[in-house]
Amino acid sequence: MTRIASIDRKTNETNISLSLAIDGEGKSDLTTDVPFMNHMLDLFAKHGQFDLTVNADGDVEIDDHHTTEDIGICLGQAFREALGDKKGIKRYGNAFVPMDEALAQVVVDLSNRPHFELKGEFPSEKVGSFDTELVHEFLWKFALEARINLHVIVHYGRNTHHMIEAVFKALARALDEASIVDPRIKGVPSTKGML
Repeated sequence: MTRIASIDRKTNETNISLSLAIDGEGKSDLTTDVPFMNHMLDLFAKHGQFDLTVNADGDVEIDDHHTTEDIGICLGQAFREALGDKKGIKRYGNAFVPMDEALAQVVVDLSNRPHFELKGEFPSEKVGSFDTELVHEFLWKFALEARINLHVIVHYGRNTHHMIEAVFKALARALDEASIVDPRIKGVPSTKGML
């Protein structure tokens, strides 16, 4: 099974080309105008065992909002497309990830019913030049476009960088768990007969 997808998105604000292989080796090739997102996407690929390529140019002279949001949109679309018919997948994933003093948990359901919850607050409004409110924007757009149920809980932490990094690592691990094909599962894991 080859679960790969490529997405291109060009607007007046951004120009993004993204490819994702769900059954990868954790390799990434990332070129964006948002250095903090490069870092988060790199560890997302590594900890999810995804192969991810992103080339993104955006109007960062305004701020990082449009680029971050549109990368979330493209990654969500690619994840949904790469999953295909979802036959045999585990569907649910749950991961706790500590990052020094911070602890994050991500729970996902690849349900085709998009929903997003984020519980927890970041102590700082910025990490370097990156607005931390964009974490919510990225995750919400990813969940919406991937059509998944995504719950993110930041249990505690003091360092905002550590807290966000724990979230992205936990997201990767939860998605990896949920997307694994289990040979015991026949068809899709739903009594409805579809996801």
